[in-house]
Amino acid sequence: MSVYEKLKSLDITLAPPAAPVAAYVMYVQTGNLVFISGHIAKKPDGTPWVGQLGKNIDTAEGQKAARAIAIDLMGTLQEAVGGDLNRVKRIVKVMSLVNSTPDYTEQHLVTNGCSELLGEVFGDAGKHARSAFGVAQIPRGACVEIELIAEVA
Repeated sequence: MSVYEKLKSLDITLAPPAAPVAAYVMYVQTGNLVFISGHIAKKPDGTPWVGQLGKNIDTAEGQKAARAIAIDLMGTLQEAVGGDLNRVKRIVKVMSLVNSTPDYTEQHLVTNGCSELLGEVFGDAGKHARSAFGVAQIPRGACVEIELIAEVA
C-alpha cells in the first residue's frame, strides 16, 4: 500500500506547512536528508494545543497532540520532497519536547502518538531513532513540540 493509500485509509488529509513565526525555515535538505523544524501541537481549529503534562493534560491527550503533530510534520515533509511522500526512504529520527511538570515521567508515551502514526503510514521505513524530553515550557504554551529527520530518494 502506498503512503497515500495508507493516509486515505486513515482518513488523513495533509495540509501545506504553516509559515514560520520566527527566524527559521520549515525545512532544510542537505544531501539526501531533510530536517523538519519543530512543529507545535495544534488543535483542529489551528490554535496551539496549550497545556502541561502532569498538570492539566494527561498522557492520552498528550498522545493525541503528538499524533496531530505527526500529521503536520508529514504535510511539511510532503512539500520538502516536491509533493511526493513516496520519495521518503526512511524516517531517521524524531525528537520530542513535552511541556511537563518536574515529576511527570511519561514523555516517551506521549511521543508514541507521533511515532506510532509514522510507523503506520510508512511501514518499516517509519521506524526511527528517537528522543523524548520533558521541558519547562514550549513556545506559545503548547503541550508538545516535535522535529523530524527523514532520508529521501
